[in-house]
Amino acid sequence: MEHTPSRAMPGAPLPAAYLTAGTSSFTDFLRAQAPHLLPGWFGGSGLDEAVRSRQVAQLNPEPPHGTTIVALTFDGGVLIAGDRRATSGNLISQRDIEKIVITDAYSAVGIAGVAGLGIELARLFALELSHYEKIEGVSLSLDGKTNKLANMVRGNLDLAMSGLSALPLFVGYDTTADDPSRAGRIVSYDVIGGRYEERAGFHGVGSGSLFARSALKKLYDPGSDAQTAVRHAVEALYDAADDDSATGGPDLGRRIYPSIVTVTAAEGAVPVPEEELAAVTEAVVAQRSAQPRG
Repeated sequence: MEHTPSRAMPGAPLPAAYLTAGTSSFTDFLRAQAPHLLPGWFGGSGLDEAVRSRQVAQLNPEPPHGTTIVALTFDGGVLIAGDRRATSGNLISQRDIEKIVITDAYSAVGIAGVAGLGIELARLFALELSHYEKIEGVSLSLDGKTNKLANMVRGNLDLAMSGLSALPLFVGYDTTADDPSRAGRIVSYDVIGGRYEERAGFHGVGSGSLFARSALKKLYDPGSDAQTAVRHAVEALYDAADDDSATGGPDLGRRIYPSIVTVTAAEGAVPVPEEELAAVTEAVVAQRSAQPRG
Protein backbone atom coordinates (compact mmCIF):
# COMPACT_ATOMS: atom_id res chain seq x y z
CA MET A 1 0.00 0.00 0.00
CA GLU A 2 1.38 3.38 -0.93
CA HIS A 3 2.20 5.56 2.08
CA THR A 4 0.97 9.13 1.97
CA PRO A 5 2.83 11.34 4.46
CA SER A 6 0.83 13.79 6.53
CA ARG A 7 3.29 16.52 5.67
CA ALA A 8 5.50 17.18 2.68
CA MET A 9 8.90 15.49 2.53
CA PRO A 10 11.97 17.59 1.66
CA GLY A 11 11.92 18.34 -2.06
CA ALA A 12 8.36 17.05 -2.53
CA PRO A 13 5.52 19.32 -3.67
CA LEU A 14 3.32 20.78 -0.96
CA PRO A 15 0.00 19.03 -0.28
CA ALA A 16 -3.05 20.61 -1.87
CA ALA A 17 -4.25 21.94 1.49
CA TYR A 18 -1.28 24.31 1.59
CA LEU A 19 -2.15 25.79 -1.81
CA THR A 20 -5.84 26.53 -1.29
CA ALA A 21 -7.44 29.35 0.67
CA GLY A 22 -9.17 27.11 3.19
CA THR A 23 -9.94 28.48 6.62
CA SER A 24 -8.96 31.96 7.75
CA SER A 25 -7.94 30.48 11.11
CA PHE A 26 -4.28 29.48 11.13
CA THR A 27 -4.81 27.48 14.33
CA ASP A 28 -7.53 25.37 12.69
CA PHE A 29 -5.31 24.83 9.65
CA LEU A 30 -2.41 23.77 11.87
CA ARG A 31 -4.65 21.46 13.90
CA ALA A 32 -5.66 19.67 10.69
CA GLN A 33 -2.30 19.61 8.86
CA ALA A 34 0.43 19.64 11.54
CA PRO A 35 -1.04 19.29 15.04
CA HIS A 36 2.38 18.45 16.49
CA LEU A 37 3.33 22.12 16.04
CA LEU A 38 0.60 23.39 18.37
CA PRO A 39 1.67 24.63 21.82
CA GLY A 40 1.43 21.84 24.38
CA TRP A 41 0.57 19.12 21.83
CA PHE A 42 0.73 15.69 23.48
CA GLY A 43 0.25 13.39 20.51
CA GLY A 44 -3.34 13.83 19.43
CA SER A 45 -6.78 13.67 20.96
CA GLY A 46 -8.23 10.61 22.62
CA LEU A 47 -5.36 9.95 25.03
CA ASP A 48 -6.56 8.28 28.18
CA GLU A 49 -5.88 10.05 31.46
CA ALA A 50 -3.08 7.70 32.50
CA VAL A 51 -1.11 8.32 29.30
CA ARG A 52 -1.65 12.08 29.58
CA SER A 53 -0.52 12.09 33.21
CA ARG A 54 2.70 10.23 32.32
CA GLN A 55 3.45 12.67 29.51
CA VAL A 56 2.90 15.67 31.78
CA ALA A 57 5.14 14.08 34.41
CA GLN A 58 7.92 13.65 31.85
CA LEU A 59 8.07 17.41 31.39
CA ASN A 60 10.46 19.41 33.53
CA PRO A 61 8.77 19.30 36.97
CA GLU A 62 9.75 22.93 37.43
CA PRO A 63 9.49 24.48 33.96
CA PRO A 64 10.64 28.10 33.73
CA HIS A 65 7.93 30.58 34.65
CA GLY A 66 7.62 34.16 33.52
CA THR A 67 6.35 36.46 36.20
CA THR A 68 5.18 40.07 36.14
CA ILE A 69 3.50 41.90 33.26
CA VAL A 70 1.88 45.34 33.53
CA ALA A 71 -0.10 47.43 31.06
CA LEU A 72 -1.40 50.99 31.20
CA THR A 73 -3.03 53.47 28.88
CA PHE A 74 -1.83 57.01 28.22
CA ASP A 75 -3.09 59.92 26.17
CA GLY A 76 -3.19 58.51 22.64
CA GLY A 77 -2.08 54.95 23.26
CA VAL A 78 -1.31 52.02 25.51
CA LEU A 79 1.84 50.22 26.63
CA ILE A 80 2.75 46.81 27.99
CA ALA A 81 5.85 46.05 30.06
CA GLY A 82 7.44 43.00 31.61
CA ASP A 83 10.34 42.15 33.84
CA ARG A 84 13.05 39.89 32.37
CA ARG A 85 13.32 37.07 34.92
CA ALA A 86 12.19 33.45 34.52
CA THR A 87 12.27 31.15 37.54
CA SER A 88 12.25 27.39 38.08
CA GLY A 89 11.11 26.92 41.65
CA ASN A 90 13.57 28.83 43.80
CA LEU A 91 16.14 29.14 41.01
CA ILE A 92 16.60 31.86 38.41
CA SER A 93 16.47 29.97 35.12
CA GLN A 94 16.94 33.01 32.86
CA ARG A 95 17.71 36.65 33.60
CA ASP A 96 16.88 38.24 30.26
CA ILE A 97 13.83 36.44 28.90
CA GLU A 98 11.55 38.40 26.56
CA LYS A 99 7.92 38.04 27.69
CA ILE A 100 6.43 40.71 25.41
CA VAL A 101 5.51 39.76 21.81
CA ILE A 102 4.32 42.24 19.18
CA THR A 103 1.44 40.35 17.55
CA ASP A 104 0.48 42.72 14.72
CA ALA A 105 0.72 46.37 13.72
CA TYR A 106 -1.55 47.55 16.56
CA SER A 107 -1.33 44.91 19.29
CA ALA A 108 1.05 43.15 21.65
CA VAL A 109 0.82 40.38 24.23
CA GLY A 110 2.70 39.75 27.47
CA ILE A 111 2.88 36.31 29.06
CA ALA A 112 2.92 35.20 32.70
CA GLY A 113 3.07 31.55 33.70
CA VAL A 114 4.89 28.69 32.00
CA ALA A 115 7.34 30.61 29.83
CA GLY A 116 7.82 28.24 26.89
CA LEU A 117 4.13 27.49 26.51
CA GLY A 118 3.18 31.16 26.83
CA ILE A 119 5.69 32.41 24.28
CA GLU A 120 4.59 29.71 21.81
CA LEU A 121 0.99 30.79 22.37
CA ALA A 122 1.81 34.45 21.72
CA ARG A 123 3.78 33.66 18.55
CA LEU A 124 1.01 31.40 17.26
CA PHE A 125 -1.47 34.21 17.94
CA ALA A 126 0.69 36.55 15.84
CA LEU A 127 0.66 34.00 13.00
CA GLU A 128 -3.09 33.65 13.42
CA LEU A 129 -3.60 37.38 12.90
CA SER A 130 -1.25 37.48 9.91
CA HIS A 131 -2.92 34.45 8.32
CA TYR A 132 -6.39 35.94 8.75
CA GLU A 133 -5.32 39.20 7.13
CA LYS A 134 -3.77 37.40 4.15
CA ILE A 135 -6.81 35.18 3.60
CA GLU A 136 -9.55 37.76 4.22
CA GLY A 137 -7.75 40.86 2.94
CA VAL A 138 -8.56 42.85 6.08
CA SER A 139 -7.31 42.86 9.66
CA LEU A 140 -9.38 41.47 12.49
CA SER A 141 -11.12 44.10 14.61
CA LEU A 142 -9.71 44.62 18.08
CA ASP A 143 -12.64 42.71 19.59
CA GLY A 144 -12.04 39.95 17.06
CA LYS A 145 -8.40 39.72 18.10
CA THR A 146 -9.22 39.45 21.79
CA ASN A 147 -11.91 36.84 21.18
CA LYS A 148 -9.52 34.83 19.01
CA LEU A 149 -6.94 34.86 21.81
CA ALA A 150 -9.59 33.76 24.31
CA ASN A 151 -10.34 30.71 22.15
CA MET A 152 -6.64 29.84 21.98
CA VAL A 153 -6.28 30.07 25.77
CA ARG A 154 -9.36 27.86 26.15
CA GLY A 155 -7.72 25.31 23.86
CA ASN A 156 -4.96 24.82 26.44
CA LEU A 157 -7.38 24.08 29.28
CA ASP A 158 -6.17 20.48 29.70
CA LEU A 159 -2.62 21.72 30.29
CA ALA A 160 -3.84 24.39 32.72
CA MET A 161 -5.69 21.74 34.73
CA SER A 162 -2.41 19.80 34.90
CA GLY A 163 -0.68 22.82 36.41
CA LEU A 164 0.92 24.07 33.18
CA SER A 165 -0.85 27.35 32.57
CA ALA A 166 0.18 30.50 30.73
CA LEU A 167 -1.90 33.67 30.94
CA PRO A 168 -1.67 36.42 28.33
CA LEU A 169 -2.24 40.12 28.87
CA PHE A 170 -3.33 41.82 25.64
CA VAL A 171 -2.97 45.47 24.66
CA GLY A 172 -4.14 47.03 21.44
CA TYR A 173 -5.01 50.29 19.77
CA ASP A 174 -8.55 50.48 18.39
CA THR A 175 -8.21 52.29 15.07
CA THR A 176 -12.01 52.57 14.80
CA ALA A 177 -12.50 54.31 18.16
CA ASP A 178 -14.50 57.56 18.16
CA ASP A 179 -12.13 59.14 20.70
CA PRO A 180 -8.48 58.55 19.67
CA SER A 181 -7.25 59.66 23.10
CA ARG A 182 -9.01 56.63 24.60
CA ALA A 183 -8.35 54.10 21.86
CA GLY A 184 -5.76 52.14 23.86
CA ARG A 185 -7.31 49.02 25.37
CA ILE A 186 -6.21 46.33 27.84
CA VAL A 187 -7.72 42.82 28.00
CA SER A 188 -6.89 40.08 30.50
CA TYR A 189 -7.79 36.37 30.54
CA ASP A 190 -8.28 33.50 32.95
CA VAL A 191 -7.11 29.91 32.44
CA ILE A 192 -10.44 28.78 30.97
CA GLY A 193 -10.42 31.49 28.30
CA GLY A 194 -12.51 34.10 30.09
CA ARG A 195 -11.97 37.55 28.56
CA TYR A 196 -12.05 40.72 30.66
CA GLU A 197 -11.56 44.26 29.42
CA GLU A 198 -9.73 46.30 32.06
CA ARG A 199 -11.40 49.70 32.21
CA ALA A 200 -9.36 51.13 35.09
CA GLY A 201 -6.66 52.08 32.59
CA PHE A 202 -4.03 49.75 34.01
CA HIS A 203 -3.63 46.09 34.96
CA GLY A 204 -1.05 43.46 35.79
CA VAL A 205 -0.66 39.68 35.76
CA GLY A 206 1.88 37.33 37.29
CA SER A 207 3.32 36.72 40.72
CA GLY A 208 4.36 40.33 41.32
CA SER A 209 1.23 41.90 39.86
CA LEU A 210 -0.33 42.65 43.26
CA PHE A 211 2.54 44.98 44.12
CA ALA A 212 2.76 46.42 40.61
CA ARG A 213 -0.96 47.25 40.53
CA SER A 214 -0.73 48.83 43.98
CA ALA A 215 2.04 51.09 42.68
CA LEU A 216 0.04 52.00 39.58
CA LYS A 217 -2.98 52.96 41.71
CA LYS A 218 -0.90 55.89 42.96
CA LEU A 219 1.12 56.61 39.82
CA TYR A 220 -1.38 56.19 37.00
CA ASP A 221 -2.54 59.28 35.12
CA PRO A 222 -4.77 58.74 32.07
CA GLY A 223 -3.67 62.10 30.66
CA SER A 224 0.05 61.35 30.78
CA ASP A 225 2.22 61.17 27.69
CA ALA A 226 4.07 58.06 26.54
CA GLN A 227 7.34 58.99 28.26
CA THR A 228 5.61 59.45 31.62
CA ALA A 229 3.74 56.16 31.19
CA VAL A 230 7.04 54.37 30.51
CA ARG A 231 8.43 55.81 33.74
CA HIS A 232 5.35 54.65 35.67
CA ALA A 233 5.64 51.13 34.24
CA VAL A 234 9.31 50.90 35.26
CA GLU A 235 8.46 52.11 38.77
CA ALA A 236 5.65 49.56 39.07
CA LEU A 237 7.97 46.72 38.03
CA TYR A 238 10.61 48.00 40.46
CA ASP A 239 8.06 47.80 43.29
CA ALA A 240 7.02 44.30 42.20
CA ALA A 241 10.64 43.12 42.26
CA ASP A 242 11.12 44.72 45.68
CA ASP A 243 8.50 42.43 47.24
CA ASP A 244 8.31 39.41 44.92
CA SER A 245 11.43 37.26 44.58
CA ALA A 246 10.25 35.81 41.24
CA THR A 247 10.18 39.26 39.60
CA GLY A 248 13.48 40.52 38.28
CA GLY A 249 14.48 44.06 39.16
CA PRO A 250 16.72 46.31 37.05
CA ASP A 251 20.17 44.76 36.58
CA LEU A 252 22.37 47.73 35.74
CA GLY A 253 25.58 45.69 35.84
CA ARG A 254 24.35 43.35 33.12
CA ARG A 255 22.39 46.12 31.36
CA ILE A 256 19.14 44.17 31.70
CA TYR A 257 16.11 46.45 31.73
CA PRO A 258 12.36 45.78 31.49
CA SER A 259 10.82 45.11 28.08
CA ILE A 260 8.26 47.74 27.03
CA VAL A 261 6.14 48.08 23.88
CA THR A 262 3.99 51.14 23.14
CA VAL A 263 1.02 51.08 20.76
CA THR A 264 -0.20 54.33 19.18
CA ALA A 265 -2.04 55.43 16.04
CA ALA A 266 1.03 57.10 14.55
CA GLU A 267 3.64 54.39 15.13
CA GLY A 268 1.65 51.24 15.83
CA ALA A 269 3.23 48.66 18.12
CA VAL A 270 6.92 49.43 18.64
CA PRO A 271 9.43 48.46 21.34
CA VAL A 272 10.86 51.25 23.47
CA PRO A 273 14.55 51.61 22.47
CA GLU A 274 17.08 50.20 24.92
CA GLU A 275 18.79 53.58 25.27
CA GLU A 276 15.56 55.16 26.48
CA LEU A 277 14.85 52.25 28.81
CA ALA A 278 18.36 52.50 30.24
CA ALA A 279 17.96 56.21 30.98
CA VAL A 280 14.56 55.79 32.62
CA THR A 281 15.59 52.73 34.64
CA GLU A 282 18.80 54.33 35.88
CA ALA A 283 16.83 57.42 36.92
CA VAL A 284 14.35 55.28 38.89
CA VAL A 285 17.16 53.36 40.62
CA ALA A 286 18.95 56.60 41.49
CA GLN A 287 15.79 58.11 42.97
CA ARG A 288 15.04 55.00 45.03
CA SER A 289 18.64 54.90 46.24
CA ALA A 290 18.39 58.51 47.41
CA GLN A 291 14.92 58.03 48.91
CA PRO A 292 14.33 54.34 49.75
CA ARG A 293 10.66 53.50 50.21
CA GLY A 294 10.31 50.81 52.84
